[in-house]
Amino acid sequence: MNRSKSSYRRRVEGSWASEGGGKRAIIDIGSNTVRMVVYGGSHRAPQVLANEKVTARLGRGLADTGRMSDESIALAMAGLGRFALILRDLDITDVETVATAAVRDAANGAEFLAGVEALGLGVRLISGEEEARTSAYGVIGAFPRAVGVVADLGGGSLELISVSGDEPGRGTTLPLGSLRLAALREAGDEKFHSRVGKALKNAGWKEPCGGTLYLVGGTWRTMAILAMRQQGHPLSDPHGLEIDAATAMKLARRTAKTSSEALKAIPRVSTMRSLILPDAAALLVCLLKLLQPERLVFSAWGLREGLLYDRLEPVERAQDPLLAGISLFAGQHGAPPMLATRVAAWTVDGSPQDGEGSERLRLASTMLALASLQVEPNLRLQQAVDWALYKRWLAIDDVGRAMMAATILANGGTTELPTLLTDLAPQERLDEALTWGLAIRLCRRIGLQSRKSLLMTRLRAENGILRLAFHESHAALATHPAPKDLKNLADRLGLEPKIEVLGDAAFSAIRDNGMHAEIAAA
Repeated sequence: MNRSKSSYRRRVEGSWASEGGGKRAIIDIGSNTVRMVVYGGSHRAPQVLANEKVTARLGRGLADTGRMSDESIALAMAGLGRFALILRDLDITDVETVATAAVRDAANGAEFLAGVEALGLGVRLISGEEEARTSAYGVIGAFPRAVGVVADLGGGSLELISVSGDEPGRGTTLPLGSLRLAALREAGDEKFHSRVGKALKNAGWKEPCGGTLYLVGGTWRTMAILAMRQQGHPLSDPHGLEIDAATAMKLARRTAKTSSEALKAIPRVSTMRSLILPDAAALLVCLLKLLQPERLVFSAWGLREGLLYDRLEPVERAQDPLLAGISLFAGQHGAPPMLATRVAAWTVDGSPQDGEGSERLRLASTMLALASLQVEPNLRLQQAVDWALYKRWLAIDDVGRAMMAATILANGGTTELPTLLTDLAPQERLDEALTWGLAIRLCRRIGLQSRKSLLMTRLRAENGILRLAFHESHAALATHPAPKDLKNLADRLGLEPKIEVLGDAAFSAIRDNGMHAEIAAA
């Protein structure tokens, strides 16, 4: 009986387990919401385990009174008390609590912070400059080698900061948060644009920046949802959505003139966001006119993720966030990274030599394809395709997602692709991904992914022939399904399939030559 209870506890706690990192929480006391996010997963690509918020609107009326209202403080403290209790019950001790613009600016900010401390939460009041820098780190973490300007719109302030070479540049904070914008627009849009433009120029943003404008914050992400709806975008996650500046300007101008009632009727637009979207859109018009970016990218990563990224050692920051996230996820689904790496190495000659897909994407696709094998067969393909398309992976675009999905389908024996994938990626990229999947299928079905079967077989393309060599000790594996799988892959590559069984000396020669070639290429 005790053993059963212990086993049950491990299973329940396992849903919160976080291999490779441990659970950690960020509490962000913002001007609009007070939010707690619990993260697990790898340090480089943390996974959200819980996301709780209280819409306390601490910054509401602050410009008029100079103080946070008693009602807002009561809502915030009630939420923070709940968060503190939950964290204690879950034994999460790695907790970082920060407060931003509303608490910075309020006359009763120090009193509020003392109340937060009394709850057992060690809170840190961060400056506007630090807030801008930390949000920039969030963007850098999600989009390695990001170059452009980050605009983080909160309830109390707007942070603007340049990014280049994985480092934040100059940044500033302006009193242009979403809760302040309605008052600024009361005198009309012409006056509003004049005031915002003057504030931006006084803060040092006088010249066009070009490049990419990264938009951070829940209100901006709601605008991304509007853009996706307008485009008929087939996916659901606004993170990473890219639109050109002209499209963004049309969207911003139209949204600025749309009533909150009309916005609230749109799916996925909350009542709170509908009230502030028109003013935020008017602000975006000003930013587009002054900064003149070429494109906009919406980021779900901002201040909270920036706090986590800022902790990382240089070697952790250098990790590929896509591979860091997928390797942990796939490992938890029965496809450890070492196995996926071996399969990816074995199948390298099963990839088109003139393909445009990257090796990092092929490895990521291999991980998800192998992980799908642990799913119930009747659910396998659909669930794994959903992983590729809808799970929030970092540093990947829609084309890459579609290629991962196509790889998964081909690995499952399906090469006819749904329209959804052809809408997301060019056919030639999908064809390349199909060869990846067929190569994985060939590899894994030869010997059920045993390490020995990978060592005692070799795939190589040369002189118009796709050769599958078996060491004589594993000749029994050269029967079904290997010939059929090899032919399907060879046909895709435009090669002739050939199976050969080799003695020890001959097999060692081709294996050693292949290893030398791979080392030289690396």
